[in-house]
Amino acid sequence: MSASSPLPVSGAWRPGDAPGRRRFCDLGDLLLESGITLPEVRLAYETWGELAPDASNAVLVLHALTGDSHVRGPAEDGHPTAGWWDHLVGPGLPIDTDRWFVIAPNVLGGCQGSTGPASDAPDGRRWGSRFPHVSVRDQVEAELALAQRLGIDGWALVIGGSMGGMRALEWAVGHPDRVDRLAVIASGAAASADQIAWSSAQAAAIRSCDGFAGGDYYDAPDGRGPQKGLGVARRIAHTTYRTAEELADRFDNRRRAEPDGRYEVSSYLDHHADKLIRRFDANSYLVLTAAMDGHDVGRDRGGIAAALARVTARTLVVGVDTDRLFPLSMSERIAEGIDDARFHVIHSVFGHDGFLVDSPALADWIRDLLGGRSGRQSARVVAVSAAAGCSDPARRQEHADAHSAELKRSP
Repeated sequence: MSASSPLPVSGAWRPGDAPGRRRFCDLGDLLLESGITLPEVRLAYETWGELAPDASNAVLVLHALTGDSHVRGPAEDGHPTAGWWDHLVGPGLPIDTDRWFVIAPNVLGGCQGSTGPASDAPDGRRWGSRFPHVSVRDQVEAELALAQRLGIDGWALVIGGSMGGMRALEWAVGHPDRVDRLAVIASGAAASADQIAWSSAQAAAIRSCDGFAGGDYYDAPDGRGPQKGLGVARRIAHTTYRTAEELADRFDNRRRAEPDGRYEVSSYLDHHADKLIRRFDANSYLVLTAAMDGHDVGRDRGGIAAALARVTARTLVVGVDTDRLFPLSMSERIAEGIDDARFHVIHSVFGHDGFLVDSPALADWIRDLLGGRSGRQSARVVAVSAAAGCSDPARRQEHADAHSAELKRSP
């Protein structure tokens, strides 16, 4: 789709679109925290590397709000943007895919192949406004079901930044016996009032758009949906991701040449809004930001300190010194609450987005985390029947062979 073509009603991936490197796993029904059962859940995911026979080398990489499973690889059919952590994941890189089997799922409630509001409900219609609230804990439970289907009983590392860091921390708090190592980057243990305030403004921009139609806009023609509202939301969010210093250095208060004479920084935000509209969905934006707003690892666990004390993983916590969305104090709180956690600071002019920019220091910290000894025994292989429902027959056969070998070794 060219930049001059009409803006789509939704940028969600749909069955029939090029799958790219996605794989798919049908998880069945998922009981949500709310008590609602979400039927026929599917997660899309990508993988790199080879799973060890005992499944001990699996690494879970969790994306941020508008990210997706395409951690590594070029922009191509099915993937409009290049991998967002190409400099950290791959052969010979800190998360070395010659050694580790890396899985990156598209989050539940998102719009890049996993079940979300743009997906078809069992009645054949889009979920739209009917899609239920999902929490960060619900998203982790879906990822747990995916791991079990793939024959993975535990992770050598769970790593994520921003919203991905929320899920990574929830993994280590909610399922400590399944996480050997943990890396939480530019994230927090609970959403702050400031974050919820920014999220509220973004949600209001989407909901107030005439084309939003209460969330049931999928039958509208291109150019007539909630694109303007989603674009405003993106402009607000992107501003919180960067720093005043960087924007001043890049744009100052300069205007573009005629005919429009607009400020350069406004044009920059327009560009990012246009890009997101073409690859994202307004309803998913609302669902995911609502999940982030409700994030609190201490809820119903005796508070944040008690929840963090449950973590047994060897832990790396990283903050960005110029992050105004997830300030350093949020990362420090996590590090202080987890025994023997290592805390480091990225020095960056890019603010919150500093965790996405190539950082030699971050690369070294992740290498060091993965180079250390695991705090847990190697993950066992679960029964091969758990792999049913995933769209990779060759890998299911690998699990069958591994399981057979495990049985032969058993006394």
